[in-house]
Amino acid sequence: MKQTTLYERLGGYDGIAGFVDSFFSRVQADQQIGRFWQHRGDDGLIREKRITVDYLSLAMGGPVHYTDRDLRTTHKGMGISASDWSVFLGHAAQTMEALGLPQQEYQEVYALLGNLEGDIVEE
Repeated sequence: MKQTTLYERLGGYDGIAGFVDSFFSRVQADQQIGRFWQHRGDDGLIREKRITVDYLSLAMGGPVHYTDRDLRTTHKGMGISASDWSVFLGHAAQTMEALGLPQQEYQEVYALLGNLEGDIVEE
């Protein structure tokens, strides 16, 4: 029996896009980390969501070609702290809970996101 990828279990590109839309609404509204999305035009936000969906889709085993910069380059100079990262992960957890992700998928997504910390947190 073929094991399905996390990408497939989350509903493919559309499922991951739904997660990203809900998640971005949460982080943009957050008092602490919402500053990272302030003063962004609608077009820039749409592009960032698409890039995020592409990145996550590839990382979760999907047939997506990610062409943007690596995470370390993208986030360099933003001053993202460990506290900011903790809030970010908290919103990811809340989003997954709100979407009713099964426990196994929840744990896999949380672990994947958690492993990105070294490329994103600077302080």
